[in-house]
Amino acid sequence: MLYLSTRGHAERKRFCEILLEGLAPDGGLYLPEHYPQVDDAALTRLRHTFNTQGYAALAFEVLSLYIDDIPAADLKALCAKTYTKDVYGTEAIVPVRTLEDGLLVEALSNGPTLAFKDMAMQLLGNLFEYELARRGEELNIFGATSGDTGSAAEYAMRGKKGVRVFMTSPHGRMSPFQQAQMFSLMDENIHNIAIEGVFDDCQDLVKAVSNDLDFKTKYKIGTVNSINWARLLAQVVYYFAGYFQATKTNSQKVSFTVPSGNFGNVCAGHVARMMGLPVDTLVAATNENDVLDEFFRTGVYRVRGSADTHETSSPSMDISKASNFERFVFDLLGRDAALTKDLFGAQILKNGKFDLSGNPHFAEAATRYGFASGKSTHANRLATIQDVHKRFGEMIDTHTADGVKVAREHLKAGVPMIVLETALPIKFAATIVEALGQEPHRPAKFEGIEALPKRVQVMKADVAQIKAYIAKHCDLA
Repeated sequence: MLYLSTRGHAERKRFCEILLEGLAPDGGLYLPEHYPQVDDAALTRLRHTFNTQGYAALAFEVLSLYIDDIPAADLKALCAKTYTKDVYGTEAIVPVRTLEDGLLVEALSNGPTLAFKDMAMQLLGNLFEYELARRGEELNIFGATSGDTGSAAEYAMRGKKGVRVFMTSPHGRMSPFQQAQMFSLMDENIHNIAIEGVFDDCQDLVKAVSNDLDFKTKYKIGTVNSINWARLLAQVVYYFAGYFQATKTNSQKVSFTVPSGNFGNVCAGHVARMMGLPVDTLVAATNENDVLDEFFRTGVYRVRGSADTHETSSPSMDISKASNFERFVFDLLGRDAALTKDLFGAQILKNGKFDLSGNPHFAEAATRYGFASGKSTHANRLATIQDVHKRFGEMIDTHTADGVKVAREHLKAGVPMIVLETALPIKFAATIVEALGQEPHRPAKFEGIEALPKRVQVMKADVAQIKAYIAKHCDLA
């Protein structure tokens, strides 16, 4: 399996090369040259694997379709090491439960940091360690987080041989619990950098550093954001697991609603659907930062500046520049790399937006690719949390509430709708208290986490300053 850039770079690479690389040399994102197809017989085999051997075995089978430069026995061992009851607290790893008639919830938040990012990040940590040891190399991960990616990456990479993590986050814009999860880590290979700005400023820094090929090469810079294909690939697996739990035969279709900010999570659903998973609709649920909802409604993709990015009670989606969106648009436009490069390069740079409403491919976002969207506000969030608690005795977090609210607007008779539960309520306790008047359950290992000593560096959104910080700590090692 070879991988190409969405912006047309001539070089093709194998999985382990792009695992350590992040962005392509031309600033594009990597995608496979083609999506492996899963026909009815293959789907039956995967269903049997999941039902009899569990999630780790399913992960191995799906990943094997895309990874041919890691020996099968090694890849199988990496999956078995990653997806365990000890790490996720349940044999099912991603159990699906019925919330109400026609609406199900897939729990992706059972990992070490209580958010769905653990599903891919735990695997990524093991893949990095494996490949770096095989090469005798080191890797400096430079990432950006709006809340959950950072802690998931740091918990996955702490203590890993040959790996350092430099994680940026928007200063003061994460929940106290999210900040404590990250900033209380004292491991020598973990560096937290709070940027004076919003998440998009952090993401811009990651792209700027990744696009400086000399610096990237000298300091061996890699990424864990969902611009890294390996991260997105790992997320494809739980769409198959959700489908198998919600259906009994391959003739049935399901839909998924995904709380969406950076478009990585729902993009994994797009990949699963392109492979042949019987998915009817992929619903992108946004909060007040509704750049994705606006696109799917109008065809206009309009990024917002820092001043126009709302600070909300579902902060992991406070994103107005969806970096993964380029992968879907590349597919939507028939894999036209030149046009994709123009849209995400020149047009975004010049106009801050692009408009596909007049492009004949735009209608296919819904008709061919099954996308729909919706928006949820703080008032919607509170009402949904209250409704779910009152009617079903369940607490859901703010992002999952956005998902439930939007999912209810897209239900179809006879098609189960699966909402991806992206975090546990304790991560956003203040809003849960506002909605329900009570604190959410806190796992024992996180008692008193907010009071722990913190190690974090506050910086301006300045590329030169960031580079100097990375270089200093790499040169000291």
